[in-house]
Amino acid sequence: MKSKLEIWQQLNDMGIKNINNLFYNLTTPALYEQATRRREAMIAHMGPLVVRTGQHTGRSPNDKFLVKEPSSQEQIWWGKVNKPIEEKYFDRIFMHMCSYMQNKDLYVQDCYAGADREYRLPIRVITETAWHSLFARNMFIKAKGDDLINHKPEFTVINLPYFQADPETDGTNSGVFIIINFGKKLVLIGGTSYAGEIKKSIFTVMNYLMPLKGVMSMHCSANIGKDGDVAVMFGLSGTGKTTLSADPERRLIGDDEHGWSEKGVFNYEGGCYAKVIRLSAESEPFIYETTRKFGTVLENVAMDVNTRMLDLNDDSLTENTRAAYPINYIPNIVPEGKGGHPKNIVMLTADAFGVMPPIAKLTPEQAMYHFLSGYTAKVAGTEKGVNEPKATFSTCFGAPFMVHKPSVYAKLLGEKIQKYNVNCWLVNTGWTGGPYGIGNRMKIEYTRRMLNAALAGELDEVETYKDNYFGLEVPTKIKGIPDEILYPQNTWTNKTKYDETARKLAAMFKENFKNFEANVSEDVKKVGPIV
Repeated sequence: MKSKLEIWQQLNDMGIKNINNLFYNLTTPALYEQATRRREAMIAHMGPLVVRTGQHTGRSPNDKFLVKEPSSQEQIWWGKVNKPIEEKYFDRIFMHMCSYMQNKDLYVQDCYAGADREYRLPIRVITETAWHSLFARNMFIKAKGDDLINHKPEFTVINLPYFQADPETDGTNSGVFIIINFGKKLVLIGGTSYAGEIKKSIFTVMNYLMPLKGVMSMHCSANIGKDGDVAVMFGLSGTGKTTLSADPERRLIGDDEHGWSEKGVFNYEGGCYAKVIRLSAESEPFIYETTRKFGTVLENVAMDVNTRMLDLNDDSLTENTRAAYPINYIPNIVPEGKGGHPKNIVMLTADAFGVMPPIAKLTPEQAMYHFLSGYTAKVAGTEKGVNEPKATFSTCFGAPFMVHKPSVYAKLLGEKIQKYNVNCWLVNTGWTGGPYGIGNRMKIEYTRRMLNAALAGELDEVETYKDNYFGLEVPTKIKGIPDEILYPQNTWTNKTKYDETARKLAAMFKENFKNFEANVSEDVKKVGPIV
């Protein structure tokens, strides 16, 4: 391990001077001691660390900026997602952060993003709280032995939740900020305690760097079967990406962020950040067990302060309760975090309108269409003003973290699907029998059975029918699945209402895809929904 004096000097060279105590690469028990001594957290029954993030219980997308600077500005997909901020504001905020850090204790973790040594990114995470340092230690790949001795950070994250920007003088929208400077290889985070900003800022960095090296960067989970077949699952939050990848019959490569190189798929992370609201031992045994382990960080999970017992069903603080834990807390993982080229790609959607089929085989052109669309739906009650299902289109199934234009990622994906002859599927984990509020969420056991049938090749020769509105080829029979589930219209009592709703959603797809028509082939344009 490097000496404290060496780290101290490196921070000093950055402009971070006159700090009080420096805690470098503390272990999990040491960070527990710090977090509880400083009253940042409490220890729950069985040992997890329970923390509160205050008013910010999720990401703040309106407060994320990329610095407009010469080395990267021509590469970036500027717009609503990638909002520019001038270098002078970045420099001003950084100067004030350096002043703020004087005479404070700082926690430093040196680690990596990327399990493939050829593409891994050495990173440094500097925090003012012990629990955020533990979060970084859980989520990224630990640097050990010679890797730690030789570690030279190529990107640094400075996370100061109690430091606020001044919107009037700092060019921000509020006191909260997440600012990435690709030229200076520096990420500044302030005004929010939500730890997911640390994780997603590095994902954004990887989404910028990897395509420049010919690596497809993906917001997906990945696992591997007994025969070595790799499956990749794209999906937005709430679609089941983490749940479905933690399959007892398959080994987990990773649950959220991956690269796909000429050698195969590799995880960016060393941990998982799973939603745990209403988690049960019956439906998700592996993830449930992580909420009972020493070392897991639980964000905004309800706990009885006297008995220290958790209540995973309590959403009084937020629906977005989270567990951050090392990936080796899941028993059946791929320790090296890598696999071969995918045999199957699955695109997950949670259709709250209740009209999309539960599973469908996609042609390469349909796969491109749905990848660029990135459809899922928000349901009533999850956001202020949402009173009925609301379609959400997040291109590449991760628009908030995609830096290049969507065509860059789509081109890489299309090339790899063709080159490696990958089977592609669309799986709806959302509603059946009617929209949200009338129908029911698809049973997880049904989704697992359908998904496993697809991955095992059971559906390769099964008869299909063509969906009237979305043009998808849907299996007519799957062992263990009631036949009517495979025909969405048959699960509705009001068939006229089904037709109206399906036409409405199909029209939303068509309208959204106008954003991409200039950059795709005629074959891809033709495979969209039928209005």
